[in-house]
Amino acid sequence: MKIRWTPEAEADRSTIWDYLAARDPAAAVRIDSAIDHAVTRLADFPSSGHIGAVAGTREVHPHRNYRLVYAILGNTLWILTIVHAARQWPPITPD
Repeated sequence: MKIRWTPEAEADRSTIWDYLAARDPAAAVRIDSAIDHAVTRLADFPSSGHIGAVAGTREVHPHRNYRLVYAILGNTLWILTIVHAARQWPPITPD
């Protein structure tokens, strides 16, 4: 299965890296490796994540503090976002 990252998901991963690297470089490496491992596993087992909170999505937790949200469209698995577990997901939007 082909893996694609949305610009938002790429920005999320970069933000996570920058935040952790400034505080604990080893943690940045561990979390980024966990994300990479989860995505690699999804390429082989795309339905292994649970049904997501947003219709049409699935989710995996590469680490207890992070939720990776993705969607499967045809033969492509789209990484949509990576959200810290302490954050509201899906985000609350004003009406």
